[in-house]
Order: sequence, then structure tokens, then C-alpha cells
Amino acid sequence: MNSGNEPMNIPPATAGPDATNSTVAPKATATTLITHIASLVTNDPSLGDGSPLGLIQDAAVVIDGDRIAWVGETSKAPATDNRVDAAGRAAVPGFVDSHSHLVFAGDRTAEFNARMSGRPYQAGGIRTTVAATRAATDAELEANLARYLREALRQGTTTFETKSGYGLTVEDEARALRIAARHTGETTYLGAHIVSPDLADDPAAYVALVTGEMLDACAPYARWIDVFCEKGAFDGDQARAILTAGRARGLHPRIHANQLSYGPGVQLAVELDAASADHCTHLTDADVDALAHSSTVATLLPGAEFSTRAAWPDARRLLDAGVTVALSTDCNPGSSFTSSVPFCIALAVRDMGMTPDEAVWSATAGGAAALRRTDVGRVTVGARADLALLDAPSHVHLAYRPGVPLVSEVWRAGERVAAAPA
Repeated sequence: MNSGNEPMNIPPATAGPDATNSTVAPKATATTLITHIASLVTNDPSLGDGSPLGLIQDAAVVIDGDRIAWVGETSKAPATDNRVDAAGRAAVPGFVDSHSHLVFAGDRTAEFNARMSGRPYQAGGIRTTVAATRAATDAELEANLARYLREALRQGTTTFETKSGYGLTVEDEARALRIAARHTGETTYLGAHIVSPDLADDPAAYVALVTGEMLDACAPYARWIDVFCEKGAFDGDQARAILTAGRARGLHPRIHANQLSYGPGVQLAVELDAASADHCTHLTDADVDALAHSSTVATLLPGAEFSTRAAWPDARRLLDAGVTVALSTDCNPGSSFTSSVPFCIALAVRDMGMTPDEAVWSATAGGAAALRRTDVGRVTVGARADLALLDAPSHVHLAYRPGVPLVSEVWRAGERVAAAPA
């Protein structure tokens, strides 16, 4: 790490696909120094207090272009072209939301209202959104997507993944991914969300479509392939066939696993080296052990349990076993209609056994691990310059003050892109 006035040479970071990538020739950039950060979460244990969060007190960060060029104490900061005073606010890496469903139309207010009145959540409610999404225009779908992205950005999310899955026809799945790919490189083909209503009586035919013509149409716009492995959706054999077909087309697996009941999803995720097994609510000891001895991240989605009154995932059990855990919103209109990572952090601390430090790490570096990214989710030299400044002296306030809009300023790829009203 640079620590002084030496010339700053930024090493390349291992980057994933990103909407900020451009083929335009690079131009000269000015350096910016952010000073007097009360407490900076770097997620680098070699920095600061040596904890997993790598906390630095009275910290400073130098941004050069879209990258972090220097991190350290304010008193040791080098000279730069521009200077910004954080005025004693805390800072965390931009949140990495590694699981969302943002290309859809309509909402499911009536379903939510009924569920809060006693009706249990079941996978079939997705069909309501499928009908609304099919009826929407491309412009309407993109406007909705942009709206939710702005909402998430104001709350500190600087990297997000999103899925198809509300079209369930070749044309509608492909257009969902085309639209999503204009906003992020972290796009996931989820034709296997549920069996399409059009082929409800012939699941085998739908699996053939998902692994054939639909995959051909969607693969050019996706990085990932996903499947809802659950009763009422796809069983283990169907899920394996779908993920294997996607992997043969260059899409890396991830999976909705063990959300509503015990099942084969987690074991299948580990078998296929999926980047992430998402939900992980109902786990056997064998499931936990398999995750702990794999590179598959367990992505927990507390917004879903909050919105469905389901049992909470046991994050403490996973963490104590050595599993890498991510936190994400699962933003979708049916079971988790929130774009707020801070809200999910508060839920994870209150109801899932996580400490504030663990929850913040899981919502930043954990999310990056679930996307197999090393250039986001941390504030270290060479990483993308993504930060969220908090109107608080510590990251702990994200759980300590639930529901309060603490994110006061957001930097993404070196640019100040969101700020709270003065």
C-alpha cells in the first residue's frame, strides 16, 4: 500500500463484467482525496486494526480515475488534485447485492396483504408476475429496472446482480436479459424459475425448452445460470440438467437452494461448483459441511423471511462451520420487495445470529465472493472506487439504527453518484 507522497501506480484488479466498462479511449483523470473518515471498513485484514474488516480510524482514501489508489490514516495522506472532507462520517465499501429479480412488471400487493393475514407463501405466486411482465413493453420494463436501481444506489448498492425469470418464453426471457445487460454485467438466466404456465402439464418439455432454444437465445446476454430447486418448481435431477446445460454454454451456475424445505439444492451447488447457493434456510449437517469444504458461498436473503414470516436462516451455524456467507436483498415483487441492503443487515444481526461486523462483511466482500469478484466489496489499492459514506461514526449503526437512511453519500467507480439532500 502507498503510504506517503510516492507516485501512485494503480495495479490492475481482477474485475468482473460491469456496466461502467467502456471502449472509449482513456483520458487523463484527476485524483481525489477523501479525508477524516471516522471509521473506514476496508475488508483487508492487513490494514488498520487487523480484523476481517480492516478498520482504519480517521482514515483517508485516494481515488484515481475509477480505482482506489491509496488507503491509510488522514495524517499520512498524499497530495492530490481534489480534496473532500468526510467530516467524521464512517465509510464502508459499496454494497454488493448478489441476488435480485428486477426485470418485472406489476406488483403483488394483494398477495402480500393476504399472506400477512395468514396465508403461507408458495412458489406458484410467481405466475402473477409472469403475466404482468409478458404484457409489459420493453420501455416499461426498463423504466421499472432503472427506478429500482436508483433506489438501491441511494442506499449504498454499487454492484448488483439481476435475473430473468418472469417471462418463461424464449422471447420474454431473452428480452429481460437484453434489458438487464444494459445496466449490469452480472446478469443471470433464470428460465427455470418455475415451470411455465404454458407447459404446466408437461414439465419435461419445459426443461427441454430451458436447456435448448431458450438457452440459445439467452446465453449471449447472461453471465450466470440459475434454477429454483424446490417443491413446486424443479427437482434435483431437473436442476442438474439445466445447470449442466448452461455450464456447457459458458454460463456459471448459481442456485436457489433449500428455501422452503430440505432438498438437494445445496449438495447440487457444491457438486457443480456453483458460485452461490441462495436462501439456505433448511440445511442438514451434511449440507453445512459440504458448503464449508467448498468454494460455494451461502447467500442469505433475510428480506424473504421477513416478507413471508418464514423461519430465519441460521447464519451463526454457517459462520461457525467456516462457510463463506453473503447477504443480499432478493429484491422481487412477491417475497422480498426491498432494495435496501442496510435493512437486510439489520435483520441479519437481529434475527439470524450475525454480529454487525459479520453482516457488513457479508453484504460487501461476501457479495463479491458470491459473484466471484475481487475488484468490488473492499476498499483497497486497485479495487474499484466504490464507497458509501454514513451519517454515523461507525458501520455498527447500520444495525444499531434500523430503518434510518444513514447512507449520506455514494461513490461508484470514482464518481460521486448519490448524496442525501442538504
